[in-house]
Amino acid sequence: MDWIDTHCHLDAPEFDADRGAVIARARAQGVTRIVLPAVEAANFGTVRRIAHEERFAYALGIHPLYVDRADDAALSALRDALATSRDDPRLVAVGEIGLDHFVAGIDRARQACIYAAQLALAREFELPVILHVRRSADDLLAHLRRVGVAGGIAHAFNGSEQQARAFIGLGFRLGFGGTLTFERALQIRRLAQTLPESAIVLETDAPDIPPQWLYRNAQDRANGAAPARNEPAELPRIAETLAALRGWTLEQTAAITSANARAALPRLAALAAEAPAA
Repeated sequence: MDWIDTHCHLDAPEFDADRGAVIARARAQGVTRIVLPAVEAANFGTVRRIAHEERFAYALGIHPLYVDRADDAALSALRDALATSRDDPRLVAVGEIGLDHFVAGIDRARQACIYAAQLALAREFELPVILHVRRSADDLLAHLRRVGVAGGIAHAFNGSEQQARAFIGLGFRLGFGGTLTFERALQIRRLAQTLPESAIVLETDAPDIPPQWLYRNAQDRANGAAPARNEPAELPRIAETLAALRGWTLEQTAAITSANARAALPRLAALAAEAPAA
């Protein structure tokens, strides 16, 4: 089986010591395609380089949690990077972009301004977007209705069914990952079970959002347990939860979610027949 991890920050410093081993473990589990979203101009080159070296895919964008340190030249740098990579088949989206209304202290007006500008760039370069959605679904949707883009993925979706269907109606797929594995994540599990099968893609968001079997609670941490680090190799086991909820086989789950990923990010389709890096 071939799996696509539609959201993984392999460039993160948590992977600096053993990135090659992390990638090898992912490939051993059948995770042959990984999408690496950028979070700020400073890591545009890194995600592009890793994607080319490992035959993965990447996205370029400014994450809402980084807008406070994005100077006035950041959007120009993004536009220049998109123009330079316009014909790069590994550039599959503008992302990770969006709005975060959970973390306190981040200027919401600046978030909205940078998000809207990035939607305009996605439309200009005819690319889908990878969205950060954290207590911000309605505002994200309002912008999308004003600035239409070529669909994409609502990453780590954790909204209502009404919001989910609104994103789907605008051509988006919804990303499900480690949170799905927690039995108490009732809303997320219900959505994964009941939404149209064409709407679901899989992701890890590694090194973040660890699945239940990697999670460390406060007591574990107090007792000296190492912090959890998620990896793309966990994707097939996360997929087992989705398969159980939907009544699919693992083979069906891989086929359906991979097809959905290629529909959400069409340039992935051109990479599908390519052999993974050695």
